Amino acid sequence: MLGQYRFHPSRSKALSLTIYRSGIDDEGMANRHLLIVWHSRTNSCKALAEAAFEGAGNHARLMRADEVEPRHLMNAAGYLFTCPENLASMSGEMKEMFDRCYYPVLSKIGGRPYATMIAAGSDGEWAQKQIDRIATGWRLKRVAEKWIVDTGAQTEAEILAPKALSAETLDKARDMGAALGQGIAEGIF
Repeated sequence: MLGQYRFHPSRSKALSLTIYRSGIDDEGMANRHLLIVWHSRTNSCKALAEAAFEGAGNHARLMRADEVEPRHLMNAAGYLFTCPENLASMSGEMKEMFDRCYYPVLSKIGGRPYATMIAAGSDGEWAQKQIDRIATGWRLKRVAEKWIVDTGAQTEAEILAPKALSAETLDKARDMGAALGQGIAEGIF
């Protein structure tokens, strides 16, 4: 499991939905990289994923769940799955990504490291458990404690509203990205 790792890169980097760095391409893995897969309707998980990507520096690729194909999972050396819990389940787009990619990569990515960031109005445990069960089927290795960000959203208006996460929360996401990216790049995991 990751310990305390503090890393604060420049906060001024521009991010787009799918980002390539350090020669990472769709045809292969030019270097060991972390694949950050995210889905968000209210910006919470997008913000977490972008912060983790920023922290990972040149060791990551950021992709929306609906863009991920089996080859992207095959070409990555590790994963950070980031999604909201919706109705006691992971979000539909994240589930669709797992459904689409599960069998094509089964028994081909075992042993690779993974971590999760879940945003929820109160609990988040069921989304977390679903992802962990899929990761168990893939034989992935959890390398960071599960992290559930409680947004406190309980009413319809709060749940549907765009979320702005605290600087402390985003710093923690950057640190997670930095630690995962560095651990993968150095072959620690």
